[in-house]
Amino acid sequence: MGTPKPIYVTQPYLPALADFIPYLEKIWDSKILTNGGPFHAQLEAALCSYLGVEHLALFTNGTIGLITALQALRITGEVITTPYSFVATAHSLLWNGIKPVFVDIDPHTLNLDPSKIEAAITPHTTAIMPVHVYGHPCDVDAIERIADNYNLKVIYDAAHAFGVQCHCGSVLTHGDLSVLSFHATKVFNTFEGGAIICPDAKTKVRIDHLKNFGFVDETTVVAPGINGKMSEFNAALGLLQLKEIDTALARRKQIDALYRRLLPEIAGIRILRDGGEVVSNHAYFPIMVETDYPLSRDALYQKLRDAQIFSRRYFYPLISNFPMYRGLASASPDNLPVATEAARKVLCLPISPALTDDDVHRVVDCLRRG
Repeated sequence: MGTPKPIYVTQPYLPALADFIPYLEKIWDSKILTNGGPFHAQLEAALCSYLGVEHLALFTNGTIGLITALQALRITGEVITTPYSFVATAHSLLWNGIKPVFVDIDPHTLNLDPSKIEAAITPHTTAIMPVHVYGHPCDVDAIERIADNYNLKVIYDAAHAFGVQCHCGSVLTHGDLSVLSFHATKVFNTFEGGAIICPDAKTKVRIDHLKNFGFVDETTVVAPGINGKMSEFNAALGLLQLKEIDTALARRKQIDALYRRLLPEIAGIRILRDGGEVVSNHAYFPIMVETDYPLSRDALYQKLRDAQIFSRRYFYPLISNFPMYRGLASASPDNLPVATEAARKVLCLPISPALTDDDVHRVVDCLRRG
C-alpha cells in the first residue's frame, strides 16, 4: 500500500512560477523592493475594491498590524479580549504595555461573549479587542453598543475574516480598526503579510507613518514608528493570489458542505452551526470531540497524524494558560468555563482548495472508525 499522501489542515496556494516571472522582472527593472512601490500601491487599491472598503494599509504581517493599530488609537490601560485565539492577539497588547482582561466566549460561535463584557469593564478599560474566530463574525452590534455606552475603542482581530460578509456588508467595516493576516495559512495570503482596514484617509496617513518608523519625508519623523512595510515581492504574490481567490473560496465552500453532509452520522462529533446569513470564507472546519466519542480529542488527533492527516487543535492551550498570562485574575479557568471546555474539545480538520473529495472522505472514514 505504501505511505498515504499527507493531508494538511491548510495548504497555501502557490501560483505558477511562470506567472510570477513577469512580476519579478518588473521589480528588477524598477529597482524598488519596498517603501510603497508600484505593486504595493496596486495591491492596496485592488484589496479595497475586492473587500468593499475605502482605506487599507498593507503590513509585513498581521501581528505588526495589531501592534500598530493599538498605537494608532493610543490605547493604554486595560483591554478586554478573548482567551480563545492565536497568541498574537494578546501578545500585541503586552508589546504595547497594555493589560489583557480575558472574557469568556459564546458556546455556539466561540467568539467573545458580549454578555460577559460589561462585568469586566473597570475605570482602566480603554478598548475591546474581539476576534472573528474561524472567520465567523462576532456580534458586532452588541459589542458596538457596549463600546458606545462606555466610550471604548474596538479593534477587531480579523485575521480569519478575509472577504467575510455579515448582515450589513463587509465585517471589516466594524469597529474603529480591523486587522487582517495574509500569512501562508490564511484564505488569502501573500506568504507573509497583513493589513489594517482604516475608517478614513486621516487614519490611514497616521498608520502609514507608524509602519515606516514615523517618517513623513526624508528628514521628518512625527511618531515612534516601527518597520511594518510590505515588500514588493509579497505585494506581487498578493496580486496573483487575488486573481484566483473566488475559485479558492468556491472550493472551500464545497469542502465545507461535504463535511457537513458526512459528519453528522458520527456519534460524538459535533460540528459548529453554519453562519446562516453570513457570507463565510470557510477558513477553517472545527469539530468538537464530545465525551461519547470512542477516543479523547488528543487520541483522535494522534490517530489522524498516524494516518498522515494533520489536523490542528486551534486553539489549545488557551492564551490565558501561558506563563505570561496565567497570573492574571481574568485568566482563571473558573472565569472562562466555555473557553476552557472548547479548548479541550476542538479539532480543526483539513480544508483547503488543494483537497479532493476523496481526501475529505479519507478524513471522515478515519473519524468514523473511531
